[in-house]
Amino acid sequence: MSYLRKQLQATWQIYWELVRIVVPVAIVTEVLMVTGVVAAVAPWLAPLMDLYGLPPQLALALLAGWLIGVWNAAVMLFVLVPPSALSVADVTVFSALVLFAHALPIEQQIIRRAGPALLPTTALRLAGGLLYAAGLHAVFKATGWLARPVAPTWQPMGESTGWTGFFMALGEALAMMFLILTALVWLLEALKAWGLMAWLQRGLAPVLRLAGIRGEALQLTAIGMLLGISYGGGLLIREARAGHIGRRQVLLSCIFMGFAHSLIEDTLIMVSLGADAVAILVGRLLFAIAATALVAAVLARVPERQVAPSQG
Repeated sequence: MSYLRKQLQATWQIYWELVRIVVPVAIVTEVLMVTGVVAAVAPWLAPLMDLYGLPPQLALALLAGWLIGVWNAAVMLFVLVPPSALSVADVTVFSALVLFAHALPIEQQIIRRAGPALLPTTALRLAGGLLYAAGLHAVFKATGWLARPVAPTWQPMGESTGWTGFFMALGEALAMMFLILTALVWLLEALKAWGLMAWLQRGLAPVLRLAGIRGEALQLTAIGMLLGISYGGGLLIREARAGHIGRRQVLLSCIFMGFAHSLIEDTLIMVSLGADAVAILVGRLLFAIAATALVAAVLARVPERQVAPSQG
C-alpha cells in the first residue's frame, strides 16, 4: 500500500504541474478564438504553415508546443482546427514539428547545464524538426501516403461550443490526461520491474554507437531517449561534472537526445491524436542517428579540449 501511495503521489505531482500549464493555455486559446484574434493573426502565420501544407491556425499550437510542451500542443490541436479538416499526413507532419522541439525553455536549460552551449543546441533541434517535417511533407505530397482523414483515438478538446461546452470538454480532457499519465507511469514502472527497461537500454547500445555515442554516455543517452531529457539530461549533468564523460560525448549525447527523446510517452500521445507511428518513431530515430553521426564526423576533427566547454 505504501508503494501504491508513493506512485499515486508521484503521478499526481506530475499531473498537477501539467494542469497548471494546460488550463491557462487552453483558456487563453479559447479567448483568442472567440474574440477573433486567431482569425486575424492566422494570415500572418500562413507562410510558415504553407511550407508544411498545414492550416495557418496551427502555428499557435506549434508555438505552444515549442515553448511549453507536447501536452499543450495536443490540447490546442483540435481546438484550432477540427479533425474533419485534417489528414493523417497533416497530423503526422505537425507531430514531427512538435516532437523534435518542445518545452525548449526548460529542456534546453537542462542541456546547457550538462555542458553544451544553449543557442547551438537549440538551433539544431529546431532545424532538425523543420527539416524532417519538410521531408515528410514532400513524401506525403508526392505519394499521397496518409492522405486519408485523421481518426484520433483521443481528442483532448474539440471545436468551440460556447463557454459551457468548453469547460465541460476541458474537464473531460483533464480527466483523460490523468488516466493516460497514470497508465504511462505504471507502464514505465512495469518495464523497470520486469527488467525490460534495462534490456531496452542494452539493445539500444548498437544503435547509439552508429550515432558516434560511446562508453559511459551510452546508458544515459538511452535513458533520455526512452524517458526524456529531464531524466537522461539530469544524469548527464552529474556524470559530466564528475568528469566521467568527455566533452565530445556529452555534446553528442545532448544532440541525439534533442532529436529523439521520450520515445515512449511523447510518441503515444501523438499517435493517439492520429499521427503515423512509423513516421514519428522509426523515421525520427533514423534521422537522429544520421544527423548525430554527421555531427560526430565533424567533431572528430576537433580536439577534445575545444568541444563544448562547460556552461555550469
